[in-house]
Amino acid sequence: MKLENKKDTLTVSCSYLPNSTFQRCDLTGMKMNDVNLKGMEIKDANLSELVIDGAQIGGAYIKNIGLPPEGHPLYDPNNIVQSPLKFENCDLNNSKITNCNLSNMEIDGCNITGMKINGISIEDLLKEYNSK
Repeated sequence: MKLENKKDTLTVSCSYLPNSTFQRCDLTGMKMNDVNLKGMEIKDANLSELVIDGAQIGGAYIKNIGLPPEGHPLYDPNNIVQSPLKFENCDLNNSKITNCNLSNMEIDGCNITGMKINGISIEDLLKEYNSK
């Protein structure tokens, strides 16, 4: 099935649509429930206000996320503060965060066993801080 230059609402249920492609589409308000998206790729997309709930994302690779960089057609030098991201009740053990802007980030009520920043044990750092 091919849809091109159409303006409509689709309701798809109990369907097998592997390797489908969406290009230059407005999917605002799209809802997915009980779907298999293994191997899905999302590139050059506006995912503002995205909600992912009850998903298994083991092996996911998330990169180049944030506001459009300088030189991008949607770059706005007057809007350089991104809306905050929120992670709740997530299992991120053995994950790695590299070369990311974490300024003003807060971590509360989390298991930090074995967590390190630049090779420094956060547990040891907090023990030292709390002993003063």
